[in-house]
Amino acid sequence: MAEWIALSQLALQPRPDRKVGIAADGTPVSHPQFRQQVLGWQQAFARAPGQDWALYFDDTLTFATALLGAWHAGKRVFLGGDNLPATLDALRPQVQGFAGDLPASEAPLQADAVVAADRVLQPLDEAQLELVVFTSGSTGAPSAIGKRLRQLTAEVDALQAAFGAQLEGAQVHGTVSHQHIYGLLFRVLWPLAAGRVIQPRRFFHEDLVTALAQHDAVLVATPAHLKRLPEQLDWPSLGGRLRAVFSSGGPLPGEAALQARTLLGVAPTEVFGSSETGGIAWRQWSAEQPQWHPLPGVEWTIQEGALAVRSPHLADADWWQTQDRVQADANNSFRLLGRADRIVKIEERRVSLDALEQQLRAHPDVHDVRVLVLPGVREQLAAVVVPHPSGAAQWTDAQRRQQAQRLSAHLASSHDAVTRPRRWRFIDELPYNAQGKTTAAALAALFRPLMPVAQWQQREPLAAHLLLPLEPDLIAFDGHFPQAKILPGVVQLDWAIHFGREVFAMPPRFARMDALKFQHVARPGDVLQLTLGWDAEKSMMSFRYVSDHGVHASGRVVFADA
Repeated sequence: MAEWIALSQLALQPRPDRKVGIAADGTPVSHPQFRQQVLGWQQAFARAPGQDWALYFDDTLTFATALLGAWHAGKRVFLGGDNLPATLDALRPQVQGFAGDLPASEAPLQADAVVAADRVLQPLDEAQLELVVFTSGSTGAPSAIGKRLRQLTAEVDALQAAFGAQLEGAQVHGTVSHQHIYGLLFRVLWPLAAGRVIQPRRFFHEDLVTALAQHDAVLVATPAHLKRLPEQLDWPSLGGRLRAVFSSGGPLPGEAALQARTLLGVAPTEVFGSSETGGIAWRQWSAEQPQWHPLPGVEWTIQEGALAVRSPHLADADWWQTQDRVQADANNSFRLLGRADRIVKIEERRVSLDALEQQLRAHPDVHDVRVLVLPGVREQLAAVVVPHPSGAAQWTDAQRRQQAQRLSAHLASSHDAVTRPRRWRFIDELPYNAQGKTTAAALAALFRPLMPVAQWQQREPLAAHLLLPLEPDLIAFDGHFPQAKILPGVVQLDWAIHFGREVFAMPPRFARMDALKFQHVARPGDVLQLTLGWDAEKSMMSFRYVSDHGVHASGRVVFADA
């Protein structure tokens, strides 16, 4: 049995008999090697100015060494969920610098390559050291959440008390990022303390099956991944070596849980909590709709119909009021009834988004759905639907309208016209981020216009003229450029071809462009006048964009038969 090491003492002294993990290239990483890397980061962070630093690493073990090195240098660590420009822009005012897999423009800190192996480290101060994580943004903009090392230690201790006995000797595989609190606890801190080998992150099910079959293992996953287990893979090759499957970050549908149990040979253990509260409870899908059991050290009660918790995972000893409606069950367990904060008002009418989603999922044509509120002068309910069977990408506008009408009629028995979704999107897969979450921002983006609403002035076989008002929320303006939004030239070309196909009988294959010119930038608020011409003999379409600012772009596009 591996010796348990407190988080505050993980890197104090080398332990030659302890293996920490497997590097991305497949080589084992011993504890002395791991500790040496921690020392390199500690020495670099100790020289770095300021207290607040942001980390982003693709490799889990390198991330772990940098995290411990920063803590041993007394830094407060910020964890962004990704290294996208918008995330870095949001972090930059809050930190003094970055370390990790980031653009050279951020001047990311590098670990010292040379450091004395006998360098002395002191135990980490659990009361003072802090980590800042961010909520996923599932119901709005992400929020920063501070976590003291004391809280993280309490969570790791609770996980070991609840599940540790069944995982002795198992290696840890995961599909969830360590940049999220769930992945940080289950794939980094808990394995390091318990002496379990950390395996590189796997994204493809085929790779995962092969890796899991090689040794006793535990899988740390999300509902998004467990819902997509391909039945045709060689799951029987696991041969009972998979000790446990954990799922967190969102609700695991019962159908997906039971299918995962059949394929993986072990019932998934679902962990309920949040970035704010830490872990609260768990349930194992050995039967349909099991109840939730509190984690060791977690107290709970019901206040005004919603769950309230108190535990060492919180910043203080006060009760934390959640927005989760619950019902008490036998033996100190409970059942979740949906989110209280998902009850909204539309034109002074109370509407439960959970109830709408539940009713829509009951329709045989619906595989999954999310309902949201779109802001505006008049707020509107909107639904993003994953149809059953799939194939929404090939639907015509008429098919989408018909399906929206069918689903709206399905809701009519319990919801009037005001409290039913007015806008619909049909897609083959919900948008998920690196933590396996579907964010409010990603759903709302599906309702932003891809193209302007065309105002046709002339539509003839060889000539067309239309007006294109450039609304500020057009997706085409995103990221080009952040300081001054302009309409990309490639978008103008794409629009010209799109509207040309609406009015002209053009061959299907693009051949080449001629005399392409971009003269003035187009910005939000402009009204573009697009003139199109068609030369059937030369199989050539001409286009010209003008506005009150002058000519924006012009050119000719030649087409050919397939």
